Amino acid sequence: MTASYVPAVDVHAHLGVPAVDQLIASEPGLARQCQIDAAALGPQSQAVNVAQIGALAARLTDLDLRIEAMDRAGVDIQAVSAVPLPHSWAGRELAARIAAASNEAVAEYCAKRPDRLVPIGAVALQHPDLAVRQLRSAVLDFGMRGVQISTSAAPGVELDDPALADFWATVEELGAAVLIHPWGCTLGERLNSYYLFNTVGNPVETALALSRIAFSGLLERHPALRIWAAHGGGYLPTYLGRADHAWHNRPDARTTAEPPSAQLSRIWVDSLVYAPHQLRHLVAAMGPSQVTLGSDYPFDMGVEDPVERLLAAGLDAETVTAIRGGNAQRLLGPLPGFPHEPSNASIGGVQ
Repeated sequence: MTASYVPAVDVHAHLGVPAVDQLIASEPGLARQCQIDAAALGPQSQAVNVAQIGALAARLTDLDLRIEAMDRAGVDIQAVSAVPLPHSWAGRELAARIAAASNEAVAEYCAKRPDRLVPIGAVALQHPDLAVRQLRSAVLDFGMRGVQISTSAAPGVELDDPALADFWATVEELGAAVLIHPWGCTLGERLNSYYLFNTVGNPVETALALSRIAFSGLLERHPALRIWAAHGGGYLPTYLGRADHAWHNRPDARTTAEPPSAQLSRIWVDSLVYAPHQLRHLVAAMGPSQVTLGSDYPFDMGVEDPVERLLAAGLDAETVTAIRGGNAQRLLGPLPGFPHEPSNASIGGVQ
């Protein structure tokens, strides 16, 4: 690589973890979660999903297939996180075992190609004190760059809940990244046709989670937090003006020193919005320093050509370089193949 080359970094890619699947296979909580998902998906989408998981099994676990796909896509580095199935139903002991098995598997997998893969861990956010210990272990023992969480900690426990205060403080202390990835939506059976479970549900959940983070003042209390959200941040970046209008005009929404758009300009999102004009809008809404590449490998709602789609958006060269990899390095920390450490004068101003 030349001194000016910036590697392409895909921050949104998943790994299947058979050890976790085996661990929870006979758990009543899993059966209940599957029933909830099946009702929200509807029978047609449920059938498609079952068939897809079988077809994707090899791509979710086979290292050679992953590297081949990365090479075809022009992706140099992937941040790898486990498939984001929710385990918030798990009791304390089982939750500890799930996270340990997941983190060990992801770390071992990425260690086989440390030049191409960086690991992202898991925590049991439904048990906040346990999640703090798991976060420390993921970062300090397994060398992970951060952890992936869902859009809530558990039913009725949102990401701005005071019970998670120590978790967020520890995230900031460690300089770890937190990747927010939804799974379906609490709208339930209203989404049970046409795969609305995903196409509407996932963006809604992410918009809700980010809205609670912004209006709660979490980012003002912890200004060094590194938070990233999948799928372009959901629906929120497309309509930030409405959130700002509420902040300006309603006392119950005037909860922070800065409006939501200013709050959210300090989080990262991925580029997985499919169309060139949508990516241009996302960059305008979030800022060129806050968008990273994302493929959602290997799922069908992902894309196989995130770099080509970035180039097709017609953005200026500095922005392309930032989205291609520079922003991911600021989010995740030093990455293999980069010519230098992230600059203190990065265009986003967040280190």
